[in-house]
Amino acid sequence: MSQVQETKIVSADPTALGVFGLSMVTFVAASQKLGWTSGSAYLIPWALCLGSFAQLWAAAIDFKRNSYFGAVVLGAFGLFWMAVAMIWAFAGGLFGEAAKEAAVNMKPQFGFACFGYFFFCVFITIAAFEANKVFGAIMVLILVLLGSLGLSLLGVEPEFLGLVAGCSELMISLLGFYAAGAFFLNAFFGRPVLPLGKPMGWVKKA
Repeated sequence: MSQVQETKIVSADPTALGVFGLSMVTFVAASQKLGWTSGSAYLIPWALCLGSFAQLWAAAIDFKRNSYFGAVVLGAFGLFWMAVAMIWAFAGGLFGEAAKEAAVNMKPQFGFACFGYFFFCVFITIAAFEANKVFGAIMVLILVLLGSLGLSLLGVEPEFLGLVAGCSELMISLLGFYAAGAFFLNAFFGRPVLPLGKPMGWVKKA
């Protein structure tokens, strides 16, 4: 009589790492939008290493853990920041002068990309509030960021909406640092240390 033996691989929750990556890149990017720092060339390493690679790594682990929300959300934003890093690289002339000149026309396309992410994030926001309130608040701020940034890139009140985008991005990073710390401490101590807020309960799962 043959026996079937299953092996279960247990992986640590990568949420703290993924959210920390998002927090770091938005913190640095917000400093540029708000005029505290200048230029975009030095934003590229943070966009690639923290915004992209950290979130994609966390998403890959979440896919293996069958953590649907974390896998899709962290993966989507990891790819977003990889694309943003490439845009900054083109605009900075890292791929040659011809690419730098062509990058002048990238702003409207980047704006439409922001709107595409905005549409998708509406659905993510609904699910985020059913995860915890901090994630829900972060997603609302991301909607504000994407909407204001997309409009400013299309030439609609760029100065004012650029400020709105910078402020919302800063708030995303600060809430993200709290969420990353909460996930880390709660997992490390095996009990709730920092609250994240209970799910809203608007939509019941099957």
